[in-house]
Amino acid sequence: MKRPWNRTSAALVAGLACALPLLTAAPAAAGGGDTTARTGTVPPRATAPATTVRTDSGWVRGGAGKDHLFFQGIPYAAPPVGELRWRSPRAVTPWQGVRDATAPGERCAQTADIWGLPGSEAEDCLYLNVTAPAPAGGKRPRPVMVWLHGGSLIKGAGSDYDARRLAVRGDVVVVTVNYRLGVFGFFGYPGLENAGAFGIEDQQAALRWVRRNAAAFGGDPRNVTLFGESAGSHSVCAQLASPSAAGLFHRAITQSSPCGAGSFEGTPLRPVMDIPFWVPRAAHDGYGQALAAGLGCADPETALACLRDRPVADLLAQQPLPLPAYGNAVLPEDPSKVFEEGRFHRVPVLTGITRDEGTLFTSLLFPPMTDGEYESAANAKFGAAGPDVLAEYPPDAHGGSPLQAVAAVMSDLDWAWPARDTDLLFARHVPTFSYEFTDRTAPQLFPLPNGVRPLASHGSELSFLFDVGWRSAPLTPEQRRLGDTMIDYWSRFAAVGDPNRPGLPTWSRVRPTGGTPYVQGLAPGRGGVAPFDRAAVHRLAFWDRLAAQGTEPAHPS
Repeated sequence: MKRPWNRTSAALVAGLACALPLLTAAPAAAGGGDTTARTGTVPPRATAPATTVRTDSGWVRGGAGKDHLFFQGIPYAAPPVGELRWRSPRAVTPWQGVRDATAPGERCAQTADIWGLPGSEAEDCLYLNVTAPAPAGGKRPRPVMVWLHGGSLIKGAGSDYDARRLAVRGDVVVVTVNYRLGVFGFFGYPGLENAGAFGIEDQQAALRWVRRNAAAFGGDPRNVTLFGESAGSHSVCAQLASPSAAGLFHRAITQSSPCGAGSFEGTPLRPVMDIPFWVPRAAHDGYGQALAAGLGCADPETALACLRDRPVADLLAQQPLPLPAYGNAVLPEDPSKVFEEGRFHRVPVLTGITRDEGTLFTSLLFPPMTDGEYESAANAKFGAAGPDVLAEYPPDAHGGSPLQAVAAVMSDLDWAWPARDTDLLFARHVPTFSYEFTDRTAPQLFPLPNGVRPLASHGSELSFLFDVGWRSAPLTPEQRRLGDTMIDYWSRFAAVGDPNRPGLPTWSRVRPTGGTPYVQGLAPGRGGVAPFDRAAVHRLAFWDRLAAQGTEPAHPS
């Protein structure tokens, strides 16, 4: 049996691209309202004034619940089809009459999910959704929160996240966004402008739409918080490092994707899931040439025209490279360097992870293993430090399961260790608040293969902030109260750049000096929202010692 930790980075990229939906789902119901076709315009008709709004491209008619308004499937950029495939987003063509906005736009092109969630062949997909408390006006403008969904940059849609609870309880306007994915959003070819970053450009186009139109929905375009989870958080990091995103948002929330990727630099340690955060555009150019040749478009003079003629299904069948590229106008430099040098956009940051991030990834990337296979894999990965890792993470301490021990290693090394360094990196420059979601009884979002227990897994906090579009157990009363507290924190941060307010447990800022960064633990029940000792729980001192030893781990040839 092949040792799972001997996989190459390329194989892991391939595994992620094929296997990880990273929290995408079937569309969530918006709650009330007409569900007529969204793509055409409809004649003006009598309707509640609050549900008809004028945008800079034309009128839209949304729907109303008892305490909120919703507007779905609003185009923020022209359909990137035909000659616009693999080009920067273009302006929407204004429409006449009143456009129906009571049903979501199409999901961007993606394959069906391993859990049976929907695929799509739509390239006409650059739509967003707005949820606002009712009434929309009558008071000062509300903070705006713009959500970027997760999904490994290959899956998902903004409409998977019903934001009514966040909007109403938080008294904020929430915008959820579709952006191009996979080979359509992250593709390169020599000479192709902004190669490898079209999905990141789409997000910026959505933010510019928000700047122009937020006021029409009761939002404040001068107070925009950009937030996302997993690949959505990775995208927030990209926007923090992108010069062309300057001024488009005023606060940032990153959930389960630390922006600083420099923790492993200069150490013998490498993460278990050893995949780069960013790649040079040359990597996308080379990938694009190989893809073109495989599809019979090898002639450099005609390759892009040839590829633009290929059906969506043919391109979806290719292996994507779902990583943002730098070396273009969107990301001119390696974001890792930008963050390390403190040259990112200076906005307050709220950032965090879940306690058991590694459980989802372990269940998908590693086959069942015996204790002996676990020992062999650890020694292959960590070399001379392998026995130390095995002693620190014995299967007996994890229910007798080697895979659960692997998940603990991944949670601590791949996530908690760089999260600490990211906290300190941010705190040197901007107000920073760090959290860890620690509810190990959170509803299971997806069944995990190979018997891995999810615990507080990657994405398990999402149903505490949104009504998500996939089936999971309902929150208990105590979990619902935790969700309310989290919404209070998130929305207060969106309003003023600080999550603290009367009636909430105090959340201290991260300080760049003075030892272990402060982390706010988030769990249900008495005392569940309180300081959390990330360093002790995740054995960060142990990993610090290994990092300082200078012993190169064994690597397969």
